[in-house]
Amino acid sequence: MSAEDLEKYETEMELKLYREYRDVVGLFKYVIETERRFYLTNDYEMQVHSVQGEVFFEVSMADAWVWDMYRPARFVKQVRVLTFKDVNIEELNKSDLELPQS
Repeated sequence: MSAEDLEKYETEMELKLYREYRDVVGLFKYVIETERRFYLTNDYEMQVHSVQGEVFFEVSMADAWVWDMYRPARFVKQVRVLTFKDVNIEELNKSDLELPQS
């Protein structure tokens, strides 16, 4: 496989992933972003832990969608993320998801 073929494949996969995201985003209430992944979910729990002066976050989600073009299935029943990095959680505003009427 040439570098050009690989680039074309990745571009097609990213477009397919974006289209899937666009189709499912309206089903979810929250966007959760970690340093490694981007999730859509309707239910989450976040705990902050401190061990020997180090702070880390534990985020648990149920029935989530994962932005990852290399996963064969992006819907997951349970997700548990442990990270020392920032976790961004945003509640989606349903009006932001609607396309303008022409």
